Amino acid sequence: MPELSSTVATTLANYYEEIRTKVHEWTATVSTEQVWRKPYPYGNSIGHLLLHLTGNLNYYIGARIAGTGYVRDRDREFNDMVKKPKEQVIADFDRAVGMVVTTIRNQSPEDWLAPYSAEREPHSKDRFSAFFRCAAHAYHHVGQIIYLSKELTKPAS
Repeated sequence: MPELSSTVATTLANYYEEIRTKVHEWTATVSTEQVWRKPYPYGNSIGHLLLHLTGNLNYYIGARIAGTGYVRDRDREFNDMVKKPKEQVIADFDRAVGMVVTTIRNQSPEDWLAPYSAEREPHSKDRFSAFFRCAAHAYHHVGQIIYLSKELTKPAS
């Protein structure tokens, strides 16, 4: 079934690249200060969502599949007080997506069904499931980034 494996890899890689494009599109008009601003008393900033997505991909795909050795500090993704420049946070996210895309393209047909396990991820039992669930998780947060970007850049009333 090499044809199916190739289709899965191409489709997933393209989807992660689409996620990266959306992040760039919706953060282009916000400043570093806005990236770290929380417009509501609940929820997260765009910056913390990007730290979270970067950590998520680096752990679930990088450490658990690609063998990068990444060590995750999930709590820090949401409460890090260091407000890095927007460009650095996006570059870190881009590197994580690049690593995921490379890892996807390196999967053999047998690799998709290789056993998978990770902390806080009881549902993914194989690599395909991990890639799929991470993509869905990322796009969920892209939706939040879109909403926050619209709120942060709307004209004052």
